Amino acid sequence: MEQANLALLEQGLRQFGLAPSGAALTAIVRHLDMVAEWNRSVNLTAIKDERDMVLKHVVDSAAALAVVDLKPGNRLIDVGTGAGFPGVTLKCLVPGIEVVLLESLGKRCKFLEAVGAEVLPLIGAAPESYQVVWSRAEDAGVKLEFREQFDVVVARAVAELRVLAEYCLPFCRVGGEFLAMKGPAAQAELESSARAILVLGGEVTEVREVDLPEDAGSRTLIRIKKVRSTARTYPRKAGLPAKNPL
Repeated sequence: MEQANLALLEQGLRQFGLAPSGAALTAIVRHLDMVAEWNRSVNLTAIKDERDMVLKHVVDSAAALAVVDLKPGNRLIDVGTGAGFPGVTLKCLVPGIEVVLLESLGKRCKFLEAVGAEVLPLIGAAPESYQVVWSRAEDAGVKLEFREQFDVVVARAVAELRVLAEYCLPFCRVGGEFLAMKGPAAQAELESSARAILVLGGEVTEVREVDLPEDAGSRTLIRIKKVRSTARTYPRKAGLPAKNPL
């Protein structure tokens, strides 16, 4: 990574009060290098410029830690992780968490498995603390091994909030949190999703707008607490949440 972009990475992380170890930075850089390498043959991201990846992928992902107090031992699932944002970034920054990366495309899952093999030794994390699951959210959300098993559920740029809530809240334990990482125009989505969040057992506790450095844009972080168990009728069968949102 170019020195200027490494400095930008550290600056961006400091903006959210983060002072990562050298090992964490090395792991983050290796992840980005692998994204660039694999992106030549696998559709991982439309963002290809290194500087933009630092700002719009890594720093954007790290913004989650501005609102969620992620601790070692917490179980986190990243729904629709794609190239591993924010899940891999959060694992690098808080190596002690257990992370599940949920992705519906097989080629991306192979990439994420390769990332784990290279990144985990850099941060001293056990292989069993990092799991890649090839599945749609609607299918995984009804399985006992995943349903209401996570302290933190995150999703970034996956779907509108009404749909996203049905994908994500079934994974969250009662008392846990779901963080929806949205773009700057999230207020309309928030208003239209009020019923869905209520029906699925959630309660919005915080909405925070954050600005990325270097005029890279703003983000809206929507924090939702799981206050009661999700009814067994949710999530509905694959495709139905998007076709007919709550």
